[in-house]
Amino acid sequence: MSKAIVVSASDVINARPEEIYAILSDYRVGHAAILPKPYFAEMIVEQGGQGAGTIFRLKMNVFGQESRFHQIVTEPEPGRLLVETDMNTRQFSSFTLEPLNGGAQTRVTIHSEFPASPGIKGMMEKLMQPPIVRYIFKKELRNLADYVRDKTVR
Repeated sequence: MSKAIVVSASDVINARPEEIYAILSDYRVGHAAILPKPYFAEMIVEQGGQGAGTIFRLKMNVFGQESRFHQIVTEPEPGRLLVETDMNTRQFSSFTLEPLNGGAQTRVTIHSEFPASPGIKGMMEKLMQPPIVRYIFKKELRNLADYVRDKTVR
């Protein structure tokens, strides 16, 4: 993707990679539960719902601007790498899991690449979008850590 806007955020979560991957690959319950509100306004699973082959629609609201995505999920490395690719724009987000401390903890990295608009609009997007998206990713990672912790407490 030329002129792509690239954003990543990582955090270490106190859970095994397989626990985290099970949440992320479950688009009907787990993944939907960790999406930060109000940024992620709606997620509708159209096909599948568990890992590769899942197709879903996503509506985001950031600073009053609504974005819609129609995404398909792939698992290039099942258990370690999950990728969501927009079928219209080729924008993608990936979730990479790295085991730490003998698998007791996991470094989770969310990485996205967005096509930039041409001209001045694209320049503004490159300035404004990364800090906003990084903030949303960090919130999502905190939600994931809370979800894992609350799930193990039960």
